[in-house]
Amino acid sequence: METHQIAVESIYVPAKRRRTVDEAKVEDLAASVMEDGVKVPLQVRQDGERIVLVEGLHRLEAAKALGEATVPCIYVGAKRF
Repeated sequence: METHQIAVESIYVPAKRRRTVDEAKVEDLAASVMEDGVKVPLQVRQDGERIVLVEGLHRLEAAKALGEATVPCIYVGAKRF
């Protein structure tokens, strides 16, 4: 699968997923991202004009906390709920 660099601000996180953020995990991941970068690409899907996060919420939040402009992502086919 091909990895794409996608702008952090263009990734939509469904409200249901946003409630599951663990700040301690975000801090740990941010420290890891500072040293090694994002090791595992986020999974996203296209929903019309919108790019929706499927997997990688804590990695996305860590990238935001570090002020990253883009993150590596893989497009996947996922069912809408």
